[in-house]
Amino acid sequence: MSEEFFSLKGQVAVVTGGGQGIGAAICKRLAAAGAKVGVFDLEAGKAERVAREIDGVGLAGDVTSEADIETALETLESRAGPVSILIKYAGITGKAGKIGELSRPDLESVLQVNVVGPWLFCKAAAESMRQHGYGRIINIASVAGKEGNPTLGPYSASKAAIIALTKSLAKELVGMGDITVNAVSPAVIGTPILDGLPQTTVDYMVSKIPMGRVGKPEEVAALVHYLASKEASFTTGQCYDISGGRATY
Repeated sequence: MSEEFFSLKGQVAVVTGGGQGIGAAICKRLAAAGAKVGVFDLEAGKAERVAREIDGVGLAGDVTSEADIETALETLESRAGPVSILIKYAGITGKAGKIGELSRPDLESVLQVNVVGPWLFCKAAAESMRQHGYGRIINIASVAGKEGNPTLGPYSASKAAIIALTKSLAKELVGMGDITVNAVSPAVIGTPILDGLPQTTVDYMVSKIPMGRVGKPEEVAALVHYLASKEASFTTGQCYDISGGRATY
């Protein structure tokens, strides 16, 4: 990888949900580009495993806990420096089912992790970025947030919220230094998160992809890498699709 283009040397990144799937692929990509990466995950063992692979910092915690977020950012800053890159990936699909088959707790559990968690992490990281006049925030949304997937209403709603949050925060931070906020919306990506979904739901999502296949975590990581770089200085408030041609707007 070129040291001249898209280098992240001297940057400190934190990736939520970094212990597996897309999150782990992003951790590895950013580390290969020179960043010191904090791997934040609910499961300490997964966070530490990825951190060892990339000489990063394992950070165990719950994205819905302000105390866990504060502790993680303080730990990472003490070991590597202030966070300049935040990648918010951690999320859950929740229970699949039509609206009449789901309960209020089914909805609220998804919104807590997929909306409240990112809001809290963005709030904490943005404060540090404002103080230093530089930062890159990338939220991982989903094509489901733009088009809606049947039987995944809470998940689709949560990802639509992430896209709107991204656009709102980007406008708030304009003029406070070189700080950008963007989102990435993947279609179906081959990760363990698919294991918890009915095969009919997965088949439906894949059938909507013109390329006729699921995406790879490494493909998402490559797009995130660009948005996390200094070169992406005139790109903010955007939602970038990586959907194999599925997205229509």
